[in-house]
Amino acid sequence: MLMVRAIIRPEKSSKVLKALFEAGYIAVTKIPVVGRGKQRGIKIGDVTYDELPKEMLIMVIKDEDKDFAISTIMEAARSEPKGAFGDGKIFVTSVDEAYTISRGTKEL
Repeated sequence: MLMVRAIIRPEKSSKVLKALFEAGYIAVTKIPVVGRGKQRGIKIGDVTYDELPKEMLIMVIKDEDKDFAISTIMEAARSEPKGAFGDGKIFVTSVDEAYTISRGTKEL
């Protein structure tokens, strides 16, 4: 199993969640977060905004679904037509174990 964490623009959140749902990924956690990337925030006049609002989507998927899930997120989250700074980042990590609390069972 793999954990996919996508940090995206808040205005793209609904579009990405809809695309994931339509692709069969219904179990997603959404968390509002703040941060900055390589561009170190945005400077407008004399003011620098270095804590920009983002949304983090978290989901656990089968290893073989990785490429499809990532491409689904990228297509829905990317600014048109070629993308832009601040569109986000996707992180993929291994999940060694998972448990369902209500049933007390270990997931495969």
